[in-house]
Amino acid sequence: MYRLPILLIISIIILLSLPIALPWTQFILTLAIAKGMVALGVALLLRAGLISIGHAMFYAVGAYSIAFLSRWGVNEFLVLLLLGTLASAIVGLIVGLFVIRYRAIFFAMLNLAISMVLYALLSKMYGVTGGTDGMPLKPFSFVGYELTKREFDIVLYYSSVFLMLVVGYLTHRYWKSPLGHALAAIENNELRIEYLGVSARAILLLAYVISAVLAGIGGVIAGSAIGHVLPEFSYWTVSAQFVLIAVLGGIGGSAGPFIGSFFLELLHTFSVNITDAWNLIVGAALILVIVFLPAGLYGLLRKRNGKNYE
Repeated sequence: MYRLPILLIISIIILLSLPIALPWTQFILTLAIAKGMVALGVALLLRAGLISIGHAMFYAVGAYSIAFLSRWGVNEFLVLLLLGTLASAIVGLIVGLFVIRYRAIFFAMLNLAISMVLYALLSKMYGVTGGTDGMPLKPFSFVGYELTKREFDIVLYYSSVFLMLVVGYLTHRYWKSPLGHALAAIENNELRIEYLGVSARAILLLAYVISAVLAGIGGVIAGSAIGHVLPEFSYWTVSAQFVLIAVLGGIGGSAGPFIGSFFLELLHTFSVNITDAWNLIVGAALILVIVFLPAGLYGLLRKRNGKNYE
């Protein structure tokens, strides 16, 4: 009964202490949290039976927003985080008003098409975005304190862990709310939801904007950690990776996408150090997990606890 809370506490302790014991893991874990944020947004839509192969566009919007704001003189990380997230929310609202009218493959392909349009713009507008060279970022200040690159990376990591916990809890509460239950109901029988007088489009639009916000947070974290933003942030293979992370970790709870992201990032890191054929190791591991754990890595934990959803 108390297995998962204990496991959560142990996981938090590991996340807080691992960069101290093994400093090289800090960057990897920061990126894993960033990608987990986006994957959580993808999982939100998967709950409604919608697959977005274009959420990298909001990931890129968050990253490029802080790059532009930094160029214009804004250097406070918390302000950049807020404004980058807001930019992703606005773009998510605009795109969502159009794409939520479609379902199945049409929804997936429209998201893909729009994200590739953004990728083309970011790649070709050299005078504005730097084109394929991207835009560099300097270390930001934090609550008014100017930080070195090393100091900022440490602050960014622990801020990311805090954000992950807060966002994970809020997403959990959202899934437990009537709006969250409505997402699963839409997947099962959207027409019945409409007959009950509930607007399925309104529910999906809200979920889409929330998912864009999560992707924007991930983009801000990733851009800040890497120190450079590139058009590849919005490329379709990046979007596909987010879907893979969500499925790998499992959509049964808000922890699933983060578990999948940590697993994939660490597996990739160790595989690269072992052999040049790291893609083979990563691919084989993913196949094993997907085939034998259809509910994802998080589903395995929930199965031990006798529950299906968080």
